[in-house]
Amino acid sequence: MSDNNVKETIEALDGERMRAMVAGDVETLGRILADDMTYVHTSSAVDTKESMLESIGNGNLNYRKMAARNVMVRACGDAAIVNGEADVEVTSGGSELTFSLRFTDVYVNGDAGWQMVAWQSTRLP
Repeated sequence: MSDNNVKETIEALDGERMRAMVAGDVETLGRILADDMTYVHTSSAVDTKESMLESIGNGNLNYRKMAARNVMVRACGDAAIVNGEADVEVTSGGSELTFSLRFTDVYVNGDAGWQMVAWQSTRLP
């Protein structure tokens, strides 16, 4: 797969992931997130795939908006690194939050195809 094809594939997959988070679609997220994924929130809280799907599934983590912008994808063999910014509206543990963030997102192409293995985000001032 050419670098351009990888970039297009990952941009589409990451968009699908963000839409699934807003929709609370744990089935789609289960397919996109790698079993060993680490998700570091802007609060510094860390989720695994299991804990993230549980929090979204039970409504403890309810994304109302996750809109990415300024996204750049770099293909690195069987990995892809995504950098960008996003506007987020989420209810977490009963608190409603609205903020913008900068993120680094990593996808790996393995036996299950392209899956997200890591997310790290920092709130923008």
